[in-house]
Amino acid sequence: MAELEGLAAELSLMARPGAVILLSGELGAGKSTFARAFIRALADGGEDFEVPSPTFTLVQTYTETRLPVAHADLYRLGSAAEADELGLDELAKSHVLLVEWPGRRDWQGFADVLEVALAGSGPTRRVGLTARGSWEKALRRNAEINVFLAGSSFTGATRRFLEGDASFRRYEVLERNGTATLLMDMPARPDGPPVKHGLPYSAIAHLAEDISTVVAINGELVSRGYSAPRILASDLTKGLAVIEDLGRAVYGRLILEGHDMAEPMAAAVEVLAHMARQDWPSQVAAGPSRSHIIPPYDEEAQIIEADLLPSWFWPHLHGTPVPETLRADYEALWREVLPLAKPQRPLWTLRDYHSPNLIWMPERQGLARVGLIDTQDCVLGHPAYDLASLLQDARVDLDAALTAKAFEHYCALRAGEPDFNRSEFETAFAILGAQRASKILGIFARLARRDGKPGYIRHMPRVASSLAANLRHPSLARLRGWFTRHLPQALAMK
Repeated sequence: MAELEGLAAELSLMARPGAVILLSGELGAGKSTFARAFIRALADGGEDFEVPSPTFTLVQTYTETRLPVAHADLYRLGSAAEADELGLDELAKSHVLLVEWPGRRDWQGFADVLEVALAGSGPTRRVGLTARGSWEKALRRNAEINVFLAGSSFTGATRRFLEGDASFRRYEVLERNGTATLLMDMPARPDGPPVKHGLPYSAIAHLAEDISTVVAINGELVSRGYSAPRILASDLTKGLAVIEDLGRAVYGRLILEGHDMAEPMAAAVEVLAHMARQDWPSQVAAGPSRSHIIPPYDEEAQIIEADLLPSWFWPHLHGTPVPETLRADYEALWREVLPLAKPQRPLWTLRDYHSPNLIWMPERQGLARVGLIDTQDCVLGHPAYDLASLLQDARVDLDAALTAKAFEHYCALRAGEPDFNRSEFETAFAILGAQRASKILGIFARLARRDGKPGYIRHMPRVASSLAANLRHPSLARLRGWFTRHLPQALAMK
């Protein structure tokens, strides 16, 4: 039974809402064993997590698991009509649905189905898997992961879900011989529809296309003494890597738990100031015969990101597309101010230098105390962008006195450098901070409206506050006027 439980736990790594698992087999074949192991893996609670049999309740739901789960047992039902009354169709829209004795009804109307046919008794079980929809893709990906791990020094590692989803990037914890590493599952990003000049958004905004960017960027950062995760094994063709585990002391979590952030924030500022003093390459090796070009954070990339606000935040508020004349005025105003934030000497800009992607490691020394993750969208840009990302966090509230002190700390560290002018830096900070806030309001609106993730709406007032603060800079007066006239909600939300 241990291998059956292991299979169930492994398949739980690929689960997502809307996925259906049909468990068939005679009494004692292991259907309940599989279901319990699957649910416990989603709960990450081991044997202590209680999974009662739904034989008498017919359906048992779980919301404390990583994904909501519904476990049904149709054994006692006499007809398909009785099965229909259980509301399984509705549950399957938002839950992972596991069904024992599925033959009591028809399942052709469900898109993502994995049939698990169990046979045998005693210590031996035979398992047949038949997949359709997203499960077919998930099984192929799981097989690729197993082959990749089997060919590395991490063969036999226990796999446990960490974060992400079944789309572009996800992570698992690998535990072997008491040591934890991370599996990074990052298949090549498919091109989206063309949005401008015949190009998809990802190409214009210079977003990472595959895992080679992570290998290249992290390798260079590590070589310079920064604490990006080291790459321990990789298959660039398959989009898989085993990377160093930097721990769970994520800045965002520490802030929410009420930790004193003075030292971690100062250290994060020192990393940025140190990066600003270095010369950064525009191309780095991603493997023995592969390289990655660091794209410039050019005006077209900044414009297409800022356009997320009229494209998504406006419809989020008004329910209708933004008038094209207003969109054109908005873009023209950005093109007026963005040249003021063009760097004399472009530097590596990570673009996601904020609380979810910084890890505090006080056991290390100096700059290495700050762990840097999600580095793949690095571009050559202005150093003010990453400082704005750090000090104007979109997801957690930062103490105003702390952020003011951190800004002063950065300026003091760079004072006297030939390419640092505080007045010009403050202008770039306001412009890029406003651009970033506009982009994030659009992203959060898109996540809520298109992707069915309304939880991001609660962060919008914080981002709107940052946008309003940035727009108070004199260089942004005309752009501030556009917001005041046409979209005042973006400057003040409750």
